[in-house]
Amino acid sequence: MATLSWNEIRDRAIRFSKEWKDETSENAEAKTFWNEFFNIFGITRRHVASFEERVKTLNGIGYIDLLWKGVLLIEHKSRGKDLERAYKQATDYFPGLKEAELPRYILVSDFERFTLHDLETDGKRSFKIEQLHENIELFGFIAGYQQQEYKEQDPVNIEAAEKMGKLHDKLKEIGYTGHELEVYLVRLLFCLFADNTGIFDRTNMFRDYIEQNTKEDGSDLGYYFDAVFDVLNKSEEKRLKTISESLNQFPYVNGKLFEERLSPAAFNKEMRDLFLDCCTLDWGKISPAIFGSMFQSVMKPEQRRELGAHYTSETNILKAIKSLFLDDLREEFESAKGRKKKLKQLHDKLAQLKLLDPACGCGNFLIIAYRELRLLEIDILKELTKGEFQRIAFLEHLIKVDVDQFYGIEIDEFPAQVAQVALWLTDHQMNMVANYEFGEYFVRLPLKKKANVVYGNALQIDWNDIVSKTEIDYILGNPPFIGSTYMNDTQKKEMREVTKNIPNSGSLDYVTCWFIKASEYIQATNIKVGFVSTNSITQGNQALILWKYLFYTKCITIHFAHQTFKWKNEARGNAGVHCVIIGFSNILDLPKTIYTYTSLSESAAKHKANNINQYLLDAPTSFIKKRAKPICDVPIMLKGSIPYDGGHFLFKKNEMEDFTDKEPLSKKHFRKWYGGDELIKGSIRYALYLKNCPPNELRKMPSVLEKVQSVRESRLQSKRSTTRKWADYPTQFSEDRVIDDNILAIPEVSSENRKIIPIGFLEKGVICSNKIFQIPGNDLYIFGVLNSAMHMAWTKTVCGRLENRLSYSNTIVYNNFIFPEPSEKDKKSIRKQSELILSIRKNYLDSGSTLADLYDPIAMPMDLLKAHQKLDKLVDKTYNKNFKSDDERVTHLFELYSHHTSTNEDVS
Repeated sequence: MATLSWNEIRDRAIRFSKEWKDETSENAEAKTFWNEFFNIFGITRRHVASFEERVKTLNGIGYIDLLWKGVLLIEHKSRGKDLERAYKQATDYFPGLKEAELPRYILVSDFERFTLHDLETDGKRSFKIEQLHENIELFGFIAGYQQQEYKEQDPVNIEAAEKMGKLHDKLKEIGYTGHELEVYLVRLLFCLFADNTGIFDRTNMFRDYIEQNTKEDGSDLGYYFDAVFDVLNKSEEKRLKTISESLNQFPYVNGKLFEERLSPAAFNKEMRDLFLDCCTLDWGKISPAIFGSMFQSVMKPEQRRELGAHYTSETNILKAIKSLFLDDLREEFESAKGRKKKLKQLHDKLAQLKLLDPACGCGNFLIIAYRELRLLEIDILKELTKGEFQRIAFLEHLIKVDVDQFYGIEIDEFPAQVAQVALWLTDHQMNMVANYEFGEYFVRLPLKKKANVVYGNALQIDWNDIVSKTEIDYILGNPPFIGSTYMNDTQKKEMREVTKNIPNSGSLDYVTCWFIKASEYIQATNIKVGFVSTNSITQGNQALILWKYLFYTKCITIHFAHQTFKWKNEARGNAGVHCVIIGFSNILDLPKTIYTYTSLSESAAKHKANNINQYLLDAPTSFIKKRAKPICDVPIMLKGSIPYDGGHFLFKKNEMEDFTDKEPLSKKHFRKWYGGDELIKGSIRYALYLKNCPPNELRKMPSVLEKVQSVRESRLQSKRSTTRKWADYPTQFSEDRVIDDNILAIPEVSSENRKIIPIGFLEKGVICSNKIFQIPGNDLYIFGVLNSAMHMAWTKTVCGRLENRLSYSNTIVYNNFIFPEPSEKDKKSIRKQSELILSIRKNYLDSGSTLADLYDPIAMPMDLLKAHQKLDKLVDKTYNKNFKSDDERVTHLFELYSHHTSTNEDVS
């Protein structure tokens, strides 16, 4: 029997209530009562549930009035009996039931009164028989309607993937592998979902068919699966006339899901038990948006341990989708309310939209996008039908949005298949939502349309071969994040092909290929693109290389941008990636919006922008290029020295002391050696520096000569020709930039969590490694400006990143920084404040703290923090602006930079 509409179910409930409102006797009419109760929903009771089920209890043998295994237990009493006691009696049967037989619902009744207990939500609802039609939706699970809240972290998603993973492993063990295994699992996934959501005519129809017909040893399970798959692929007129009623009850699905003939799989008892264990879950609660990625991970044993950490959270997907199109469509809907013509135009517009995800994985982005468009369509239909009463085939004619509007490209076959099925599942979930809203039963069977998810390499195929760019409205997705140094040979080859027209593209991350391919695809169209990326493509050299090409060669405009935030889900062990979302197109006059995050995990603040540059700031699009000298009249900043010594000239303190005890003459040739760690963490190493050591003195130190010989041999073995040449000068540093003066030292790498890079002065005589940038002298004014919020905001915007740590440079950061033009009075104030900061720091350093301690964002002393805050105000003042945020500071610096470069030099 086909699933009934809610309107029909309510009518039947009213008739049922009138017929039974005066019945009193439990024994006389109870069975007829419940048979007719199930008939309200178009269900034949004997197909799903049995009377007087015999079970063992703690007190002996008991008989359950009615049991639908795994779904519903009914305890019936005569009119006026205690229903709380009836509920207690119902739960007393539980020890005698198998795990798979335990019900989710307990219904107790005395003809006049009903109480439904939902054991999963701990919910309870009581009402009288005349109120049955008002509460009928509580029993949606009987008719195949089950309104669910799909939660990202609902344990059923992880549990379902784990159970399917075990079944996958067992099939693989017996030799059922590859493409056939993947298709087999996807088909089982569809059937399990259909069993709990009304795709099949009644709940647990598939499970009951398998459990009741197959042998316990599992030997014939494969045959029965094949039989179901075959029936699901055939319309009723093409089925054999002699097939059993229990098999013929399955609907015609098709949609090519069951079209391919697979080799039969062989099962045993353990595998049958595993499958039936899978059936015990409520698959109606599975979220297609995240389960697909979990399901994919069962195919990869190395990911199984972190199951649940391999999906993209819905919250983050919605950030991209809402910014790209959904917010605009929702705004258009609000504006059209009350105007039927406008609503119909918007509805037609939704039905014509086409979306492409060129790195779709298991379809998460497409699934959420489809769901949101369907929900918007339902809202439009509710507005269009306000005050109207419609019945026959209402939804079938009015729902226009369908899965064939969605396109995807996926490099792995299995997730491509999962994406296809997940969109069908989402379609059915949305049909169920429509059923609830409009009271009409609607299910798209047989499946006539499918999502256009293609198994292929998005970087090697022409996207127009998948779908013409003249048809697509939006491109969206989350292309793979792989840094330039982590790509395999195949990926490097793909990168070279995609970026062949871009100068100096070797440092670009893999994700940039999708930005480049999309920019080529959307030429001369109104397509809008919304991609997620690691924030590295908006920092340092990548920002220069990628966006100069996209802006100037491909005429791309960024129309929305989410600044850096953590792209993660709530799964255990998932640290998240620092990401941005960038929306771009060829359309020049689109409104521009920037979403900023005050902390990496908070929700965004939305701002209108005049322009969005490559750093995702509302600032001029100026491309910062490497400079050999500062753009302003300030001291030169040099990188530290590199010995290229194979480590033979560098010593820890105890090593140096042991060496000088053995070779006393060497003591005067040792100098303190500072790299980034030594400066920040307070540790000290020593370098044997022989630049000024006379040959006769060197020959008197055999241990030193031994070190020199080791350096020579190390250089001769180097792959760098330049280093090999320096084997002729083994007493010298290959890159000697030792400064015989006090040094203002800046570490090359610093934690992104620090508000201020720990900058310090080093006394004359020390040597800085190449992990330190150094300025000769002890200019307190330069120290003050470099420690200011102005310089830090600039640094965090334009510097490169090592993972997500700040990677400072002289050529990009310092040499392009526009210093202020302060009065002598302002300079004096900055120097005085710098002295105070150094004095405060010295007190803590003398008591054992390190710069790492002092600039820890949590542990930073209050007096030091306040001193820096005053310094920030003094430096801000020299720019003649009152800045409210770092974004305002950087915007101003870009304006100064743009003005300076346009009036002083060619910026190309």
